[in-house]
Amino acid sequence: MKTRIQTLQPDPAKKGARIDRARYDQMAATILACLKASGEATFNELRALVEDVLAGNFEESLGWYYTSLKLDLEARGALQRIPGSRPQHLRLVPGWEEEP
Repeated sequence: MKTRIQTLQPDPAKKGARIDRARYDQMAATILACLKASGEATFNELRALVEDVLAGNFEESLGWYYTSLKLDLEARGALQRIPGSRPQHLRLVPGWEEEP
């Protein structure tokens, strides 16, 4: 039996999805590592980095999981949108070390 995790949403009026914990861990670790290496990236730049890392090693919809986990990591306080940036820029929250 697979372990599942409930993802969070930055908007409390919305509900996240329940996904396989192994997929969650793989995508979250990749997003955090890519953002740590780049320092800051646009939504699309970060997605491209994640896709490069996971290409051929992720059997599910990369785009859907990327977007879901990006929102979840925002809600958990691990990453943030840089205010006023267009297009949307993301960075790790300074001092955030908690595992999702």
